[in-house]
Amino acid sequence: MKCAVTTLANKKTGEIELDDSIFGLPARQDILARAVDWQLAKRRAGTHKVRTRGEVAGSTRKLYRQKGTGNARVGSARTSQRRGGGRAFGPVVRDHGWSLNKKVRKLALKTALSVKAAEGKLVVLDSTEMKSAKTGELAKSVGKLGWHSVLVIDGEQVNQNFVQAARNIPCIDVLPQQGANVYDILRRDMLVLTKDAVAALEARLK
Repeated sequence: MKCAVTTLANKKTGEIELDDSIFGLPARQDILARAVDWQLAKRRAGTHKVRTRGEVAGSTRKLYRQKGTGNARVGSARTSQRRGGGRAFGPVVRDHGWSLNKKVRKLALKTALSVKAAEGKLVVLDSTEMKSAKTGELAKSVGKLGWHSVLVIDGEQVNQNFVQAARNIPCIDVLPQQGANVYDILRRDMLVLTKDAVAALEARLK
Protein backbone atom coordinates (compact mmCIF):
# COMPACT_ATOMS: atom_id res chain seq x y z
CA MET A 1 0.00 0.00 0.00
CA LYS A 2 1.41 3.38 -1.03
CA CYS A 3 0.76 6.63 0.79
CA ALA A 4 1.79 10.18 -0.05
CA VAL A 5 4.26 11.94 2.25
CA THR A 6 3.50 15.57 3.05
CA THR A 7 5.13 18.37 5.05
CA LEU A 8 3.77 20.83 7.57
CA ALA A 9 3.69 23.36 4.73
CA ASN A 10 1.18 21.07 2.93
CA LYS A 11 3.64 20.10 0.18
CA LYS A 12 4.04 16.55 -1.06
CA THR A 13 7.57 15.20 -0.95
CA GLY A 14 7.06 11.69 -2.33
CA GLU A 15 5.48 8.39 -1.38
CA ILE A 16 6.02 5.71 1.24
CA GLU A 17 5.21 2.00 1.10
CA LEU A 18 3.05 0.85 4.01
CA ASP A 19 3.07 -2.79 5.10
CA ASP A 20 -0.27 -4.42 4.25
CA SER A 21 0.04 -6.80 7.21
CA ILE A 22 -0.17 -3.75 9.52
CA PHE A 23 -2.09 -1.11 7.58
CA GLY A 24 -4.28 -3.34 5.39
CA LEU A 25 -6.16 -5.59 7.81
CA PRO A 26 -9.98 -5.88 7.81
CA ALA A 27 -11.93 -3.98 10.45
CA ARG A 28 -12.65 -5.97 13.61
CA GLN A 29 -15.05 -4.09 15.88
CA ASP A 30 -14.91 -6.83 18.51
CA ILE A 31 -11.13 -6.62 18.82
CA LEU A 32 -11.18 -2.81 18.99
CA ALA A 33 -13.91 -2.86 21.64
CA ARG A 34 -11.95 -5.31 23.79
CA ALA A 35 -8.81 -3.20 23.59
CA VAL A 36 -10.62 0.07 24.40
CA ASP A 37 -12.46 -1.52 27.34
CA TRP A 38 -9.16 -2.92 28.64
CA GLN A 39 -7.42 0.46 28.38
CA LEU A 40 -10.20 2.41 30.07
CA ALA A 41 -10.56 -0.15 32.87
CA LYS A 42 -6.81 -0.25 33.45
CA ARG A 43 -6.50 3.51 33.89
CA ARG A 44 -9.30 3.77 36.47
CA ALA A 45 -7.96 4.91 39.83
CA GLY A 46 -10.13 2.57 41.90
CA THR A 47 -9.84 4.84 44.95
CA HIS A 48 -13.57 4.84 45.74
CA LYS A 49 -14.25 3.83 49.35
CA VAL A 50 -17.08 3.93 51.90
CA ARG A 51 -17.01 3.07 55.59
CA THR A 52 -18.35 -0.25 56.77
CA ARG A 53 -19.97 -0.87 60.15
CA GLY A 54 -16.55 -1.66 61.60
CA GLU A 55 -15.15 1.73 60.51
CA VAL A 56 -17.83 4.24 61.52
CA ALA A 57 -17.67 5.96 64.91
CA GLY A 58 -20.02 4.71 67.58
CA SER A 59 -20.35 2.50 70.62
CA THR A 60 -20.61 -1.26 70.45
CA ARG A 61 -23.04 -1.29 73.38
CA LYS A 62 -26.32 -3.11 72.85
CA LEU A 63 -28.98 -0.40 72.48
CA TYR A 64 -31.56 -2.04 74.73
CA ARG A 65 -32.29 -5.41 76.22
CA GLN A 66 -33.12 -8.34 73.99
CA LYS A 67 -36.60 -9.11 75.31
CA GLY A 68 -39.51 -7.43 76.94
CA THR A 69 -39.58 -4.10 75.10
CA GLY A 70 -41.90 -5.06 72.25
CA ASN A 71 -39.35 -3.80 69.71
CA ALA A 72 -37.28 -5.78 67.28
CA ARG A 73 -34.02 -7.04 68.66
CA VAL A 74 -31.15 -4.62 67.99
CA GLY A 75 -27.45 -4.97 68.64
CA SER A 76 -25.04 -2.32 67.39
CA ALA A 77 -25.98 1.23 66.44
CA ARG A 78 -23.51 1.07 63.57
CA THR A 79 -25.41 -1.39 61.39
CA SER A 80 -26.26 -0.44 57.80
CA GLN A 81 -30.00 -0.31 58.60
CA ARG A 82 -29.60 2.64 60.98
CA ARG A 83 -28.94 6.27 60.12
CA GLY A 84 -25.25 7.05 60.48
CA GLY A 85 -24.29 3.41 60.31
CA GLY A 86 -21.83 1.78 57.97
CA ARG A 87 -22.68 0.75 54.44
CA ALA A 88 -23.09 -2.90 53.54
CA PHE A 89 -21.28 -4.18 50.43
CA GLY A 90 -20.06 -0.71 49.44
CA PRO A 91 -17.17 0.02 47.06
CA VAL A 92 -13.63 -0.59 48.30
CA VAL A 93 -10.21 0.38 46.95
CA ARG A 94 -9.35 -2.05 44.16
CA ASP A 95 -7.81 -2.45 40.74
CA HIS A 96 -10.38 -2.45 37.93
CA GLY A 97 -7.97 -3.75 35.29
CA TRP A 98 -7.83 -7.20 33.80
CA SER A 99 -5.36 -9.01 31.59
CA LEU A 100 -5.53 -8.99 27.81
CA ASN A 101 -3.32 -11.25 25.73
CA LYS A 102 -0.40 -9.64 23.91
CA LYS A 103 -1.58 -11.10 20.62
CA VAL A 104 -4.98 -9.44 21.03
CA ARG A 105 -3.42 -6.09 21.97
CA LYS A 106 -1.10 -6.27 18.98
CA LEU A 107 -3.94 -7.18 16.62
CA ALA A 108 -6.08 -4.35 18.01
CA LEU A 109 -3.34 -1.77 17.32
CA LYS A 110 -2.87 -3.10 13.79
CA THR A 111 -6.63 -3.00 13.24
CA ALA A 112 -6.89 0.60 14.48
CA LEU A 113 -4.13 1.66 12.07
CA SER A 114 -5.81 -0.26 9.23
CA VAL A 115 -9.20 1.35 9.93
CA LYS A 116 -7.73 4.85 9.66
CA ALA A 117 -5.93 3.92 6.45
CA ALA A 118 -9.11 2.40 4.94
CA GLU A 119 -11.13 5.52 5.82
CA GLY A 120 -8.56 7.79 4.17
CA LYS A 121 -7.79 9.43 7.48
CA LEU A 122 -4.15 8.39 7.70
CA VAL A 123 -1.53 11.02 6.84
CA VAL A 124 2.21 10.41 6.67
CA LEU A 125 4.24 13.47 7.64
CA ASP A 126 7.83 13.99 6.54
CA SER A 127 8.86 15.41 9.91
CA THR A 128 7.59 17.43 12.86
CA GLU A 129 10.70 19.59 12.83
CA MET A 130 10.03 23.22 13.78
CA LYS A 131 12.55 26.03 14.18
CA SER A 132 10.62 27.65 17.02
CA ALA A 133 7.79 26.74 19.38
CA LYS A 134 5.28 29.18 17.89
CA THR A 135 1.68 28.11 18.41
CA GLY A 136 0.44 30.61 15.80
CA GLU A 137 2.69 29.19 13.09
CA LEU A 138 1.60 25.63 13.80
CA ALA A 139 -2.06 26.69 13.96
CA LYS A 140 -1.77 28.16 10.45
CA SER A 141 -0.18 24.96 9.15
CA VAL A 142 -2.86 22.84 10.79
CA GLY A 143 -5.56 25.04 9.25
CA LYS A 144 -4.07 24.66 5.76
CA LEU A 145 -3.87 20.89 6.20
CA GLY A 146 -7.49 20.78 7.37
CA TRP A 147 -6.80 19.01 10.66
CA HIS A 148 -9.53 19.61 13.25
CA SER A 149 -9.18 16.55 15.46
CA VAL A 150 -5.82 14.84 15.09
CA LEU A 151 -3.37 12.51 16.81
CA VAL A 152 0.26 13.00 15.78
CA ILE A 153 2.63 10.08 16.43
CA ASP A 154 6.35 10.76 16.04
CA GLY A 155 9.41 8.53 16.36
CA GLU A 156 11.18 7.64 19.59
CA GLN A 157 11.93 11.30 20.29
CA VAL A 158 9.25 13.93 19.72
CA ASN A 159 10.36 17.37 18.56
CA GLN A 160 9.98 19.57 21.64
CA ASN A 161 9.20 22.73 19.65
CA PHE A 162 6.32 20.89 17.98
CA VAL A 163 5.04 19.59 21.33
CA GLN A 164 5.10 23.05 22.91
CA ALA A 165 3.46 24.67 19.89
CA ALA A 166 0.70 22.05 19.79
CA ARG A 167 0.02 22.24 23.51
CA ASN A 168 -2.34 25.21 23.23
CA ILE A 169 -4.18 24.03 20.11
CA PRO A 170 -7.39 22.16 21.01
CA CYS A 171 -8.03 18.62 19.76
CA ILE A 172 -4.38 17.93 18.87
CA ASP A 173 -2.55 15.14 20.71
CA VAL A 174 1.14 14.33 20.28
CA LEU A 175 2.69 10.99 21.24
CA PRO A 176 5.97 9.16 20.67
CA GLN A 177 5.70 5.84 18.86
CA GLN A 178 6.05 3.97 22.18
CA GLY A 179 2.79 5.56 23.35
CA ALA A 180 0.72 4.59 20.29
CA ASN A 181 -2.48 2.97 21.53
CA VAL A 182 -5.92 1.99 20.24
CA TYR A 183 -8.00 4.40 22.34
CA ASP A 184 -6.09 7.56 21.37
CA ILE A 185 -6.06 6.56 17.70
CA LEU A 186 -9.82 6.05 17.61
CA ARG A 187 -10.80 9.10 19.68
CA ARG A 188 -9.33 11.52 17.11
CA ASP A 189 -10.61 11.91 13.56
CA MET A 190 -7.23 12.04 11.79
CA LEU A 191 -4.10 9.99 12.44
CA VAL A 192 -0.78 11.55 11.46
CA LEU A 193 2.37 9.42 11.45
CA THR A 194 5.86 10.66 10.73
CA LYS A 195 8.15 8.54 8.58
CA ASP A 196 10.10 7.62 11.73
CA ALA A 197 6.84 6.53 13.39
CA VAL A 198 5.90 4.34 10.43
CA ALA A 199 9.30 2.61 10.52
CA ALA A 200 9.16 2.12 14.30
CA LEU A 201 5.57 0.81 14.28
CA GLU A 202 6.28 -1.64 11.46
CA ALA A 203 9.33 -2.95 13.32
CA ARG A 204 7.31 -3.19 16.54
CA LEU A 205 4.23 -4.92 15.10
CA LYS A 206 5.78 -7.40 12.65
